[in-house]
Amino acid sequence: MGTTTIFDKVRQQPLMALFFFIGLTIVIFVIATLFNLLYQQLVLNPDNFLAVSRDSAVLRSIWLTLYTSFIATLLAMLAGIPLAYVLARKNFIGKQIVEAFIDIPVIIPHTVAGIALFSLLMKKGAVGSVFASLGIVFQDSMWGIVAAMFFVSYPFFVNSAKDGFESVSPNLEHVSRTLGASQWRTFFSISLPLSFRHIASGAIMAWARGVSEFGAVVVLAYYPMIASTLILYKFNTGGLQESQPIAVLLILICFVTFICLRLLSNTRRR
Repeated sequence: MGTTTIFDKVRQQPLMALFFFIGLTIVIFVIATLFNLLYQQLVLNPDNFLAVSRDSAVLRSIWLTLYTSFIATLLAMLAGIPLAYVLARKNFIGKQIVEAFIDIPVIIPHTVAGIALFSLLMKKGAVGSVFASLGIVFQDSMWGIVAAMFFVSYPFFVNSAKDGFESVSPNLEHVSRTLGASQWRTFFSISLPLSFRHIASGAIMAWARGVSEFGAVVVLAYYPMIASTLILYKFNTGGLQESQPIAVLLILICFVTFICLRLLSNTRRR
């Protein structure tokens, strides 16, 4: 019995092989882009990178980015899970319009989102003035960063959670109800656990989207500076020499964090 070589597999499945090599160009492009940046800092200029990695201002900025994105993701989960469940289980008049509004932050330019948020949440805005009277200020504050990150990231979570609830058969919920379980118990013992994979994936993507946000944040809350704002500031004042090390440090931290979250999600799935 002969050994099947890679060339035999290509001849047997030419379409799959063609699609594989076309798709591989995307992966190579991403790897080349990131590797070039990492190589220039970690190999060609490690001293500059090490100096930046010890800079307290840079570390505070990165920590603020990760922390505010986590808060935004938590808020998206608290508000998004009920909304996703309703959209997955009920048909009602205007449902498609609601779903369209959910996706709008993905479509519009994020500077436009920032201007809209600023108009609403600034100290003299319709909502911002109410919160300001309670001591909560969005303009140039941590809560402004959270609001901007929440606005651009919640669609990723809601859509993923909705797909998760739709993947759970309603018959399972009906059986639970006929056995005497309440709606609350059915939701928390059947619907929510079986949708965990989608919910976790949506939360990870929402967190990552918050970390990468710039346009909406810089309009609503330029200060305190998150990592993306600080990188732009350093680029404008010091060029690549000052901005590249921060970018590399953020890439490494986000990559490690992202891998850990994915591993935890896969462990829970198994």
